Amino acid sequence: MAKDISAELMGKLVKRMNGEQYVLLSTVDEQTGTPVVNAVSWVYAPDGKHIHIAVGHRSRMIANIKAKPEVSVTMIGPDSTYSITGKAQVTHEPLEGVNIKLAGIELEVEAVQDVMFFGGKIVEEPRYIKTYDKETADKLDRQVTEALKKM
Repeated sequence: MAKDISAELMGKLVKRMNGEQYVLLSTVDEQTGTPVVNAVSWVYAPDGKHIHIAVGHRSRMIANIKAKPEVSVTMIGPDSTYSITGKAQVTHEPLEGVNIKLAGIELEVEAVQDVMFFGGKIVEEPRYIKTYDKETADKLDRQVTEALKKM
């Protein structure tokens, strides 16, 4: 059972969002009305009430958010699984200062819930690697992070 824990991100979640963090962004498909889940890693939380997210400029998430701004971000770890809900808006098309075409999304946090099942604790968080050139990936990550900070 979900447990409300805050109306904003706690410090440990803000800190995690400001590193390279794997999260799931859930939107509602504008055409079918069904839930859609996408993995994203370009996230930045300037404070406990906002999350900035960068996505590809052709992503269906953009149209979905424009049609229905209520979204959920799922974050696995630290120690638990968190559902962060609120209203999102596409604020930057394109996201400036980045060498590829991205859009910037801002989520205004309304609630943070601990959604881990009873008696469970996350002991190892999801890890991933980038499968393209490391130098190119690092350069792009720096550009996107700086752009998200300026939103």
